[in-house]
Amino acid sequence: MKTYNWGILGTGNIARKFSQSLHLLDNAVIYAVGSRDLAKAKSFASDFKITKAYGSYEELVKDPDVDIIYVATPHPLHLENTLMSLRNGKHVICEKPLAMNFKEVNQMITEAEKSGLFLMEALWPPFQPSYIKAKEIIDGGRFGKVLHMSGKFCFDAGYDPAKRTYNLDLGGGSLLDIGIYPIMDILFFMGIPDKIEAWSKIAPTGADESTSVMFKYNDGRMAEAFSSFSIPAGISTEINCLGGNLFLSRIRNRGQRLVLDFPDTQTEEMLFNPAAMGYQYEAAEVMKCLDEGLCESPVVPHSFSVALINVLDAIREKAGIAYPGRD
Repeated sequence: MKTYNWGILGTGNIARKFSQSLHLLDNAVIYAVGSRDLAKAKSFASDFKITKAYGSYEELVKDPDVDIIYVATPHPLHLENTLMSLRNGKHVICEKPLAMNFKEVNQMITEAEKSGLFLMEALWPPFQPSYIKAKEIIDGGRFGKVLHMSGKFCFDAGYDPAKRTYNLDLGGGSLLDIGIYPIMDILFFMGIPDKIEAWSKIAPTGADESTSVMFKYNDGRMAEAFSSFSIPAGISTEINCLGGNLFLSRIRNRGQRLVLDFPDTQTEEMLFNPAAMGYQYEAAEVMKCLDEGLCESPVVPHSFSVALINVLDAIREKAGIAYPGRD
């Protein structure tokens, strides 16, 4: 088994979770970390037993011994950091959203394809055991056609204009940060909608505090997605099929739950508790693809990231969500 040296670009909370997961994989070595603050990089390196710590992203991506870069910076930096990594010959897995809009996503994919390097958006759910099981059941025809979906990702973040969640300069707003999850679920199980309507509650900073989305398909199917930083409603996805319903849910930082509900029969419940929240599955997919000579993942291909960002762009336009200088 080939071993890959990983570089962690960014030292925030998501980078910590991802690094904890990487330690579970025998073919992954967290070789280097880069931050714009050398002290933070050294502290991160100490916490995760990382060989090298750099005080700039440029130094990290120029290290010839780094094979794969995990981009874990705020959304508006994804384009710059990914292009810099690719142009220095590094394969990339970049946190969601891949970028701020379609134009930026297209630039990143074009650069990766031109360079012959791997690029994947770090979409967590499709690699999780509960999600895989739900797809297996639906694809197996046990429930029949998916007719409707409803998903939400909500928690009370506490309003603070200085927080990343409400800071437009850092890509703040519920849609791109957490609304992307139920929207991604709907695209994954139902496909791209034919009509989109959306509404947002805009915070004083200009970021969307809450966003509600309605999808309609020409064959009559419908779906709804909701995200909020002010309502502690939890995380769940309901999939309504011709022959029954599936319910996916999880508690933040804990296990996953899949409930199968058949008409007039007892429900079935499945519980999954992957180690380290399951981020290792994304990393394993990257290395598996590289072992097979692939430049994109068949689970989260470039085409899915393009479809997702196009839908997010359409929602933003409908809901009046704007990022000055990024549109």
